Amino acid sequence: MGVALGHGVGAGVLGMLALIAVLVAGVPLATGASAFTIMDRSMEPALPPGTLIVTRPVDAPRLDVGDVIAFTIDSSEPTVMTRRVVDLDRTVGGSVLTRGDATVTSVIVAPEQILGRLWYSVPLLGWVNIAVTGPLRAALVPAVAAAICAYIAWTVIARARRRRRVR
Repeated sequence: MGVALGHGVGAGVLGMLALIAVLVAGVPLATGASAFTIMDRSMEPALPPGTLIVTRPVDAPRLDVGDVIAFTIDSSEPTVMTRRVVDLDRTVGGSVLTRGDATVTSVIVAPEQILGRLWYSVPLLGWVNIAVTGPLRAALVPAVAAAICAYIAWTVIARARRRRRVR
């Protein structure tokens, strides 16, 4: 019973790690989407801090009021903001007026600043995204790889020992 429980827990942890990897890196990479982490409270309660959002590229004319978009504040800065579209300019310029759900300040966004429209979000997974892509990546990736290799080795050795006992 104890060995079966250990295998079940190990398989569950491995499955969760695989699911997280697919949501954080696999789906965006395979579809041309981008993953970002919500860092402030401006989009609460819909998107609290630590939420992973995945956006797909979109042209400004295809946006609708109510869409959530990710955009750069300035093309020379890597900072990304996430806000809801509250008004559209359907003229040639095509800028959009955005506002956070928990803010009163509006931001005008030019089409060239728009990175994408929200495709899906996963609460709390943004903190994992930061760990995987931030300064901890150098330590985290080898540690996870080592843990997976150790689990595989433990499983193989445990099975070999059981087979020897049965003979």
